[in-house]
Amino acid sequence: MKKALLLSLALALPWCFFAQKAEYEVAAIGFYNLENLFDTLPSPNTNDRDFLPDGRLAWNSEKYWSKQANMAKVISLLATEVTPDGVALLGVAEVENRVVLEDLVAQPALKNRNYQIVHHESPDERGIDVALIYQPKYFRVLGSRPLPVELKDPKTGERDLTRDVLLVTGIFQGDTLHVMVCHWPSRRGGETGSMWMRAAAAQVCRNAADSLLARNEMAKIIVMGDLNDDPTNPSLTKVLRAAKSTDTMKPGDLYNPMYALYQEGNGTLAYRDAWNLFDQIIVSKGLVWKQLGGWQLMRAVVFREPWMFQTEGAFRGYPLRTFVGDMFLNGYSDHLPVYILIVRKK
Repeated sequence: MKKALLLSLALALPWCFFAQKAEYEVAAIGFYNLENLFDTLPSPNTNDRDFLPDGRLAWNSEKYWSKQANMAKVISLLATEVTPDGVALLGVAEVENRVVLEDLVAQPALKNRNYQIVHHESPDERGIDVALIYQPKYFRVLGSRPLPVELKDPKTGERDLTRDVLLVTGIFQGDTLHVMVCHWPSRRGGETGSMWMRAAAAQVCRNAADSLLARNEMAKIIVMGDLNDDPTNPSLTKVLRAAKSTDTMKPGDLYNPMYALYQEGNGTLAYRDAWNLFDQIIVSKGLVWKQLGGWQLMRAVVFREPWMFQTEGAFRGYPLRTFVGDMFLNGYSDHLPVYILIVRKK
């Protein structure tokens, strides 16, 4: 509770400062890797064998609905320190299909927010997709499409199936906003050996950003997701061109507000007793150039509460996940959610 109070104060202080000078509105946009949100039914062309009642994890209705309630609990609390509406937009990863999303937004903790869904099936070999949920009081969708990430092993020539990037364009209370929801390829096989795959995914996002910026150099773009790389890795700094500060941005660069958080020791998942900050939200110049007006970035946040962590055993201090191996922990996710606060003058 004390940590939560300190976080609330840390978030509220800048808001109070702004409010003394002018009246502002605040909104939140987030991302959360839900870690294997599968239903309990067999699906064709989906590697969901473990997530069936007779599968390795004995994934039954009781576990499924508990997982849904746990996910909804976390989502319902995001950014409520500064806005009672919570996150207006939320990108999610590791969802099996639209059905699990419909069940998620219908949970009691979220139902009153009337979240709507943007989802496209992807060719990922694990059967997991990305999606965007949004509150229609904030956001009106104009269009969406998947951007394929085509991976071909440079040694064997074989295609590696992975998640598409989801591109959604809409009107966010008067501002045109372009959102890319990502789940870049993992580090399976080692960070160095798999680097080319994340570079390929980053290039898809970079190409889409270039296309949008060519039409409007002040386009408001958000790239969010589980990128399986830290803010300092080449896929972010060199391929996506996500600058560490607004002062170092060159024409066409994006800005990564998570960079400073990472340098301060923050992370969103733990591996071998070290923290990585794979879950990131990156923005274009249009969201940091104050002279442009409209919605502008205020700050980025990694959401963490004491009950989201394991308190004992070998993984003490790690995010409390649904399973460790075959053991059901009835937790949340192996990732922590992130969000940004954006503000505009009333």
